[in-house]
Amino acid sequence: MAANRSPAPLVPANSTRPRSNIEEAAVEDYSGELRRKKRIKFRMVSATFDNFTVGTPSSPSFDLNMNAQLGVKNTNFGNFRYPSTTMYLYYRGTQVGEALVPKANVGWRTTRKFDVVVKLSSANLTSNSQVLADDINAGVLPITSQSDLRGKVRLTFIFKKKKSSKMNCTMDVFTATQQLSNISCK
Repeated sequence: MAANRSPAPLVPANSTRPRSNIEEAAVEDYSGELRRKKRIKFRMVSATFDNFTVGTPSSPSFDLNMNAQLGVKNTNFGNFRYPSTTMYLYYRGTQVGEALVPKANVGWRTTRKFDVVVKLSSANLTSNSQVLADDINAGVLPITSQSDLRGKVRLTFIFKKKKSSKMNCTMDVFTATQQLSNISCK
């Protein structure tokens, strides 16, 4: 009687199997993406409000002037220079505001903080009136912001590398206290 045999011998645990070109490319892309994400970070730090007008659940609307503080963190060994770009703000998927992010230069391994003024208005909302009424009744307006910051890092005054950082933040505007809270950026 023949013993059960596997069709191919098992590879020893201490053996190193060569990777295919596809596997190597995937690992390089993934590690390169991780390195890129670690090098430049762009996020919303905090915000205050000047004009804060919120309607009632029976007449839902909002008009807010937000003074947002943004931060660009450069962990590279070289200056990061980027042109001006636009930051877009959304309420439940509908754009309710935008702001110009001014061009700047962020030094070696530093964080540059700057302020932008954004007018948030529910004027563009057409079909979310009941959802807006529910949010106003709950006292919380969920807002998201998105921006793409593209620039160049000049490494040790010799090499220039193109770099980019995307800002995707979620946050809540509490209508009772007129404060921004629960800021989470990816």
